[in-house]
Amino acid sequence: MTRLFSIGILALSSTRLLAQDKKTDSIIPYSFHFQQTLVTQWHPDFSAKYSGTNSFLTHEKSATSITSTVYAGIRPLKNLELYINPELAGGQGLSHATGIAGFPNGETFRVGNPTPTIYLARAYAQYTIPLTAHTETDDDDLNNVAGQTPTHYLRFIGGKYCLADFFDQNVYSHDPRTQFLNWSLMSNAAWDYPADVRGYTIALTIQYRKDNWQIQAATSLEPTTANGPTLNYHYGQSNGEVVEVTHTHTLNHYAGNVRVMVFINQAPMGNYNEAVKVAVDTPNISAVGRDGHTKYGFGINIDQEITNNGGAFLKASWNDGHNETWAYTEIDQTISMGWLQNGQCWHRAQDNAGVALVVNGISKDHRNYLAAGGTGFMVGDGQLNYAPEMIAEVFYQCNITRLHIALSPDYQFVLHPAYNSDRGPVNILGIRTRVAF
Repeated sequence: MTRLFSIGILALSSTRLLAQDKKTDSIIPYSFHFQQTLVTQWHPDFSAKYSGTNSFLTHEKSATSITSTVYAGIRPLKNLELYINPELAGGQGLSHATGIAGFPNGETFRVGNPTPTIYLARAYAQYTIPLTAHTETDDDDLNNVAGQTPTHYLRFIGGKYCLADFFDQNVYSHDPRTQFLNWSLMSNAAWDYPADVRGYTIALTIQYRKDNWQIQAATSLEPTTANGPTLNYHYGQSNGEVVEVTHTHTLNHYAGNVRVMVFINQAPMGNYNEAVKVAVDTPNISAVGRDGHTKYGFGINIDQEITNNGGAFLKASWNDGHNETWAYTEIDQTISMGWLQNGQCWHRAQDNAGVALVVNGISKDHRNYLAAGGTGFMVGDGQLNYAPEMIAEVFYQCNITRLHIALSPDYQFVLHPAYNSDRGPVNILGIRTRVAF
């Protein structure tokens, strides 16, 4: 890990020296960045009438996760960009990342092994066909080579990446490394987006943009098993499709975005009603999986700048909930809202603070399955006294800009964890440390 950190600093230093060449004043056609994020969380004991296989533990020690990512990109041709992201991840989440559908740490995975592991997170190509001579400046950023981008274009993105890199974006609530930590606030959580256990898939995305409108669609691979590490290359039997329309606007001179998506996934998902029907004792969703089962739904995602230093967001999503969750988390309906505030008002312009509320729900079929003692890969207390899962999160990000370090204390309140009014509430305290170059 130390070696990876040192390589990132040295490579970035070289990049900056080249990029600051005042003689040419040219934009170097490549990008290099590095980030490392550690999240430590702990909760005091809470009451529970009973616990099951996937219950959030009433008593446990603190848990820490770590991710380190190298973002490397190059533009070998005028309209072609190539990106690669080696990544290291390790540690674990509270209760082995189970027991709360809107899990409190978006930086952890359910891989079952806390040992830090290096793997290839992303490797993809992006080709843009300009449809106008008008351009706008694109600054250097994570997986974004600086340059001029046409305001009207057709773009193809293919390879290995996370679908949430391009879909369901939100200015104020999307990145658990710099914004809210909760899974329900990273993405519209009822979108069970195709991904392996670490969040990545093989996909093809097509984007069409004209001025302040964009429509994009993607097709991708699903994992072979629910929450599995291996992708299923039998595309005709297992795949995910998503279409999203985005409109960018100004309201009283403040910027905002409205996004609407629809999706459908096909995989050998088990059916909740069937699992309950055939069970002799405890229903087992994995025992009734068949090719051809689908999950469909939609999502709405809005972010709006309200003042010069702050903005609000609102998200809502739904899926049919007949078949098991396959890749993301066990949420069939969700609505979230919140506010992100820049610290300029208190003379800390480099800082940010946020507050958000989430309400998560599941379908009637899903409720009956959990009440009968069934479990998914995320929740399952052995019984269920159903109530919507409600979560509040507040954080403060203190940026030490000279050292490129950000410290973020975080608090989350979870009422009815895993939709069970017989357990909780849970108070979760955390601290996030991030180094980025």
